[in-house]
Amino acid sequence: MLPAGYKLLSSASDTFRRPVKGATTIYAGGLVCLTATGFAVPGSVSTTLKADGRAQSTVVNPGADGALFVDVRPGVYRYANSASGDLITAADVGNDCYVVDDATVAKTSGGSTRSIAGKIVDVDAQGVWVRIGIR
Repeated sequence: MLPAGYKLLSSASDTFRRPVKGATTIYAGGLVCLTATGFAVPGSVSTTLKADGRAQSTVVNPGADGALFVDVRPGVYRYANSASGDLITAADVGNDCYVVDDATVAKTSGGSTRSIAGKIVDVDAQGVWVRIGIR
């Protein structure tokens, strides 16, 4: 319990600057994940990634880890729906979905091979609306 009021610090922006993994290209609009060491990478099949948000710009980092940065914004974004047994439907709203790549999400973990992308918010003919951000 606080004994008195105090000034609470907060972020003035909902965009975060992340160091990009070396030898990596991140495309604007793509799903960005963080590695176990905190570097931004495009979404891909892996169990060790943390979905962070949407890339605000394209960044090509031909150099070392952290040589360049990408602005990432958490939020609700539409990504492509996976196919067949991994197809997400309206019945899945409220459930977690999983990273397939930087543009696609799936209903299942693919046999425990995929990281969580976020919460399914809506599904339409163009794709799946997902709430993405560090949890």
